Amino acid sequence: MHAAGRLELIAVPGLPQVGPGDDLAELVAQGLDAAGMKLCDGDVVVFAQKVVSKAEGRRVDLGTVIPTPRAEEVARQVEKDARLVELVLRESKRIVRQRKDVLIVEHRLGFVMANAGVDQSNVAADGCGEFALLLPEAPDQSAERLRRDLYERCGAAVAVIINDSFGRPWRRGTVGVAIGSAGLPALRDLRGQPDMFGRRLRVTEVGLADEIASAASLLMGQADEARPVVIVRGLNASSQSLPAHSLLRTPEEDLFR
Repeated sequence: MHAAGRLELIAVPGLPQVGPGDDLAELVAQGLDAAGMKLCDGDVVVFAQKVVSKAEGRRVDLGTVIPTPRAEEVARQVEKDARLVELVLRESKRIVRQRKDVLIVEHRLGFVMANAGVDQSNVAADGCGEFALLLPEAPDQSAERLRRDLYERCGAAVAVIINDSFGRPWRRGTVGVAIGSAGLPALRDLRGQPDMFGRRLRVTEVGLADEIASAASLLMGQADEARPVVIVRGLNASSQSLPAHSLLRTPEEDLFR
């Protein structure tokens, strides 16, 4: 996969608010058709995690959540809503670090992240109750399903990335990260290939899906931009598919675990 000297980022216009059971591929097809736009073979379609989670019914009414004693104790220590902490613990394998206002966990999918991705921003309008949104159950599978659906609706062979915002342990600010992908190599292994001077690369692996997700985040934004689907055009997305799960380090490779 390579870029031909130029990349385009195109936000899909006219997308409505997404609810449980909505057909995201159909909504994308309708938005493109209304704007006189089309998908092209080789495009990468990046979906914000929130719209995928909403369509998959991953929104939880906090009024239905009963915290366990452990969740109550952790909530007191980090000074967070015990109901949210309960959801975080349900979605997690373990707590990695915690302190006031901070709860870093290893998600059941293997991601090390704040609050297990449980989020309340852009989930429900004011006055409509208290809700939280969980990550998709299986993001790589969701990405593959969206890829197939987009081919059926739009007739284009595309790659799909599901994008979420992650903080970083040694740098401030969030960046877009691929939690699901299909139709492209999420991780590109360049070991053994020559550099410009013929020297063989020994350790270089490129988190391609993360780079694309971060680029798409520039258009998606983090607040009220309402641009949850972005097309990245100019990459050749026909390479071997490798899911986003391949980006996770194994415990044996993780020097900080």
